[in-house]
Amino acid sequence: MEPILKQVNVKLLTGNIFKLLDNDWMLITAGTKDSFNTMTASWGSFGILWNKPVAIGFIRPQRHTFEFVNTSDFFTLSFFNEKYRDVLNFCGHHSGRSVDKVLKTGISIASTNNGSVYFAEAKLVFECKKIYSDDLKEENFIQADLMQKIYPKKDFHRFFIGEITSCLSVEIPPKEIGLKFDETKGDNV
Repeated sequence: MEPILKQVNVKLLTGNIFKLLDNDWMLITAGTKDSFNTMTASWGSFGILWNKPVAIGFIRPQRHTFEFVNTSDFFTLSFFNEKYRDVLNFCGHHSGRSVDKVLKTGISIASTNNGSVYFAEAKLVFECKKIYSDDLKEENFIQADLMQKIYPKKDFHRFFIGEITSCLSVEIPPKEIGLKFDETKGDNV
């Protein structure tokens, strides 16, 4: 039986966000249940911007998910337990243009009240309403060697800033999530 996700207050999360992004990875997903795509990512950011809790995702323009995030009002970030590493690897190495990732991996789609797609097997999900996007630009790189190393084809990422409008989490011990809740402040959204 897969975990049940519950709504939690994103401002009560504490812990190592660097591990969550860099080591655990995530699926960035956008679209509707009838037409969506997802991709694995380990680059991103969380914080406060314009007095709002935000997440920032980076997507190259040639990725199939780019079209969906670019044209959707919302996107989701789904994080999984280690037993789903094969799913993350598959979704990072195969394009949704040529393969049905859900069919091939066996993960289950679910949707938020806004219709945003996420995966029922996730341990933690952020639903984000897009509020800003822009492309990384060659002329703005201060370290030219970094730009040349990461972007030899000059296929710069577009970054999408999303206000975190919903945070869903499983009811498991915090050490398994990688983040925990400050229970002294309550858990009302």
